[in-house]
Amino acid sequence: MTGQEIRKKYIEFFEKKSHSEIPRALLVPQNDPTTLFTGSGMQPLIPYLLGQPHPSGNRLVNSQPCVRSQDIEEVGDNRHTTFFEMLGNWSLGDYFKLDQITWFWQFLTEEVGLDPKRIYVTCFIGDEEAGIPKDTETAGIWKLLFANAGIEATEIEIGSEENGYKVGASNGRIFFYGEKNWWCRAGKAKDMPVGEPGGPDSEMFYLFPGVEHDTKWGEKCHVNCDCGRYIELGNSVFMEYLKTDNGFEKLPKQNVDYGGGLERIAAAAIDSPDIFKISILWPIIEEIQKLSGKNYDSHTESMRVIADHLRGAAFLAVDGVMPSNKEQGYVMRRLMRRAIRFAFELGIEQGMCEKLAPVIVDIYKNDYSEFKEKSQEVVNVLVREENLFRETLRKGLHEFSKLTKNGLTGKEIFMLHDTYGFPLELTLEEAYKQNIDLDENWRKVFDSEMSAQRERSKTAGKGVFKGGLADHSVETTKLHTAHHLLLRALKDVLGNHVVQRGSNITAERLRIDFNNPEKVTREQLDEVEKIVNQKINEDLPVIRSEMPLQRAEQLNAEHEFGAKYPDVVSVYSVGPKDATQDSPKHEQAYSIEFCGGPHVDHTAVLSENNKVFKISKEEASSAGVRRIKAVLQ
Repeated sequence: MTGQEIRKKYIEFFEKKSHSEIPRALLVPQNDPTTLFTGSGMQPLIPYLLGQPHPSGNRLVNSQPCVRSQDIEEVGDNRHTTFFEMLGNWSLGDYFKLDQITWFWQFLTEEVGLDPKRIYVTCFIGDEEAGIPKDTETAGIWKLLFANAGIEATEIEIGSEENGYKVGASNGRIFFYGEKNWWCRAGKAKDMPVGEPGGPDSEMFYLFPGVEHDTKWGEKCHVNCDCGRYIELGNSVFMEYLKTDNGFEKLPKQNVDYGGGLERIAAAAIDSPDIFKISILWPIIEEIQKLSGKNYDSHTESMRVIADHLRGAAFLAVDGVMPSNKEQGYVMRRLMRRAIRFAFELGIEQGMCEKLAPVIVDIYKNDYSEFKEKSQEVVNVLVREENLFRETLRKGLHEFSKLTKNGLTGKEIFMLHDTYGFPLELTLEEAYKQNIDLDENWRKVFDSEMSAQRERSKTAGKGVFKGGLADHSVETTKLHTAHHLLLRALKDVLGNHVVQRGSNITAERLRIDFNNPEKVTREQLDEVEKIVNQKINEDLPVIRSEMPLQRAEQLNAEHEFGAKYPDVVSVYSVGPKDATQDSPKHEQAYSIEFCGGPHVDHTAVLSENNKVFKISKEEASSAGVRRIKAVLQ
């Protein structure tokens, strides 16, 4: 079964269970400064998991493209990628553990056809200190499903993840872990603030018996071992508890959040521990083999890195990200340059993206219409960055020759790797060829610098999603409303071509990225400020409404660049003066946008304490995109 077929079958399976398919979110979260990329299917749904009603109902399903830049150094093994698709289904106060676990089991064993004898699961062992019991309910459901398949499901208590390396997995089927199988935004139950929800989760793993255990990961292999014998297929989170002043209580409405890797399920479906053999990755590998004249089996790591990184870069290009030296653009550039470096090692010194980008487009264009619509744009972005890096690579070779006059230190080797894109292997090979001495401590120093970089990448690539803004404080909410006014004023002054390309709103300031071919003049900025402050002083009502998508489009409501929306959407309008909840008069509104909130009730709130709207900075964000920062002061 192909990856494309699994994606389609998964959506159809849950639609038959009364789930509504919801559109994917952009890879770049809007109004969220805490994370660079959408890294899971649940991330855009946090407000609804926390209680806000979803316009599509209580049962949801989709496939969400994701990027996790913290995994960039892991790419090259049989299962890690920086880009992946996460299949997800959610229950918002509807069904719970029995239905979720049973349906997931049915989908994998009956629809996909996986062998039940190779399935292993984990559950939460409980937290005695916090008063949270062992999740015997989930284990009991799994035990029954295994029994119906003729499998005796022996339970083993692991506790801490480290103990798994000692216990092994040879005699167990259901494994109880501690914090690893507890979900909350704080990470640990003891760190959860009062009023915060959380709950146990249960993972499913698939065994590939042909993969030999590597003892560098521990003496014994177990389901959470990193050797690659067991691959996680998905995780069901059961949001069951609420932290209170007196400990933990059951939530009145309990939620289910499931997320599973499409690529890993597809690999299991073809009985391959190598996810790069699946239908949505292998065509890229095949083209790399043609371009390089080399074989995948003898150049596995290089080809895996190229295929993964260019696929991720192509999806970022579709969502409007351009290679740059800041934030998302920096990660995209790093993906591109790592791919080009590894291509260099295969002897592909030019024309790579021109050949590979169309292959990636062909893989996804039938399932993601935006690939078909932007196919040439994707090719152009990737080709342009490849051409730019060739020049950088030449400069790097020149820098290498300067640095090596007196030998090489660990810091210099890391600088060549980080700044000029030199793989460590290339630096060492050149040093060997030219008989260049290396500092005796270069490897300690180099590894230290790399570890520090990975930590920075993890910090930048992960984060706690908080419903679209840095927080829901009064000041952040005010700036969110000012953000709507600003976007409308920019269109008034610069023209209707202005479209929001990203934003970041905290309690101190707002930031908006928007397309504009040239720098915004001071006179134009002054006019924008004047309009925003005028609308604030008019004390216009801010009205939230839910309406059919077609109706919102007819009203020309502003929306996220490249996003897809459900049939019923939430919109916020500012004005007219006499608008009310019963009679919003959207046609006469000054500003109207697709938005989940929160916002102030009326604009005069923004001028409390004699504050005025002020643009503090205007600058370039990327090619054809400008950035404005503004405050209320």
